Amino acid sequence: MQKSSIRRAAMAMAALSATLVMTACQPGDTDSGSDVSSQTPTATASPISSGSTGSSGSTGSTGSSGSTGSTGTSGSTGSTGTSGSTGSTGTSGSTGSTGTSGPAGTAVKTCAAASLKAIAYQAADHPAGTGTGAAIVQFTNTTAKSCVLQGHPTVAGAANGSPELNVPLKVTPTGSASPVKLSPGGQAWLKLTFVQVQGEGDGYCESGSAPVIYPTMVIGLPGAGKHQVALDDGQFAECDGTVTATAVSATRPS
Repeated sequence: MQKSSIRRAAMAMAALSATLVMTACQPGDTDSGSDVSSQTPTATASPISSGSTGSSGSTGSTGSSGSTGSTGTSGSTGSTGTSGSTGSTGTSGSTGSTGTSGPAGTAVKTCAAASLKAIAYQAADHPAGTGTGAAIVQFTNTTAKSCVLQGHPTVAGAANGSPELNVPLKVTPTGSASPVKLSPGGQAWLKLTFVQVQGEGDGYCESGSAPVIYPTMVIGLPGAGKHQVALDDGQFAECDGTVTATAVSATRPS
């Protein structure tokens, strides 16, 4: 008896518990009298998902690469300057004979030996002594054409007046040489200064050597031949075999 009562009480409690469970799951269901065992729960249980993985942060967009700067335009190449025209080679002048240019560019030739007349006379300005001291040699152009003389002379004493027996003197040139143009009949001069003979009679030389006397002198000029000259008065007397000579000049020396 007691066991039946306890069983009924237990069953009543189980039924009540079932009712309460159903009531909790279906709050809107008011049919309390329906059989608990026949009721099918209408709520669909969602499967328990694992904890959702957090969305990964979106990958930042790659920044646009900066635009490549445009290559600067290269400067235009300057034009090459026009090269100057090559000057034409000057025509080489023809080799003319020695002399100066005359009218119309015709070269004036050096005076030929045959075109000249030479004379000599004692110079007013000479070293003290009894010898010749100094002499002026004058050249005259005897032709109808102009010619030129230039330079210092060679000098030789002609023994016995014979050119082939001449004795060259040592010449010390003085002054500068320049061309001298002789028109027809024109004249040019040079001066010879000797080492003077001292004393009377035959005289003497200060150097101790013996004086030498020449009846004539042979005067040579560059390109113009040799000319034998005699003094207009007396003979050439000198010491030491030396002479100082000027170049041919258009001006008569004293």
